[in-house]
Amino acid sequence: MAGGVAGGGGGGGRGDSLPQRAWRQYLLQLRLHPLRTKMITAGCLAGVSDSVAQKLSGYQKIEKRRLLLKMIFGFAYGGPFGHFLHKVLDYIFKGKKDTKTVAKKVLLEQITSSPWNNILFLFYYGYVVERRPFKEVKTRVRKQYPSVQLSAWMFWPIVGWINHQYVPLQFRVIVHSFVACCWGIFLNLRARAMSLKQS
Repeated sequence: MAGGVAGGGGGGGRGDSLPQRAWRQYLLQLRLHPLRTKMITAGCLAGVSDSVAQKLSGYQKIEKRRLLLKMIFGFAYGGPFGHFLHKVLDYIFKGKKDTKTVAKKVLLEQITSSPWNNILFLFYYGYVVERRPFKEVKTRVRKQYPSVQLSAWMFWPIVGWINHQYVPLQFRVIVHSFVACCWGIFLNLRARAMSLKQS
């Protein structure tokens, strides 16, 4: 269905609404420039996630530096990593979508990329975004990582299963980035609730 829309991206009807034309153009860009489009999408969604999280956490003004660094992380790392990860997984498992293969994909993803992504982000956030000393960041990561990873393993396998089973390859990074946007807001709210409880 999506491929058909993208294939007809050049000749939309004049009666189409602006959102329909924008969506068709987006699909066209995704087909012609998949990596670039996924990078921009991941960066924008990271920005949306952080903006909403900051507002819900009680910030009076958006911290622009933090917002920009989160967007850079999504653009420079999240988008490209997801793009190549899904390509590699599809190559390893030859694009199969049977239940056993999807289970193997999800398992492989959760024992490799999930721990790596969470550790990398915690270090990036502490050292680059918050500008804490590296030694302090290491200590914080050691304390925070187990609960972060446990939460991830309770949630992301479901997303991974749906993504691998039902979503076409070209849309998987987009779906992942959108869910990550909502996940980031949830994590920020949970951290705020924990800090309020402690104080």
